[in-house]
Amino acid sequence: MASVNPYLIFNDNCEEAFRFYHGVFGGPELEFRRFKEMPKDHCGAGEENKVMHVFYPLKDGTALMGSDRPAQSGTTTVGDNFSVCIFTESREEADRIFQGLSVSGKVEMPMGETFWGAYYGMFVDKFGVNWMVHYYLPPKQ
Repeated sequence: MASVNPYLIFNDNCEEAFRFYHGVFGGPELEFRRFKEMPKDHCGAGEENKVMHVFYPLKDGTALMGSDRPAQSGTTTVGDNFSVCIFTESREEADRIFQGLSVSGKVEMPMGETFWGAYYGMFVDKFGVNWMVHYYLPPKQ
């Protein structure tokens, strides 16, 4: 396994929160990806400028990541406002971890290739913990 990192989910204030964290921790400049950068059928009306993803490297290979919750996913409440994100070293490892941890849980997004160049899936395990499994696909030649 390459790394395990927290992924924080916000109700429309992800950018504000990450600018605050950056002010405390310092480090590289933040790069916010917006919902308007997604394929059109994935972005709800009025959500174009919400944060789809921010990756904030800390040190020793760890990072803090986050996004605003899209309206179609409901409202974030304490307890469901974070996920454990596992970066794997292979597609096979991603499948093994996803299949193992999601047993008796609820699959939110099955493992599959994404528009951002990853093999990725999301689920809530049988204990109510949110997980994301992520493998960066090799660049297509």
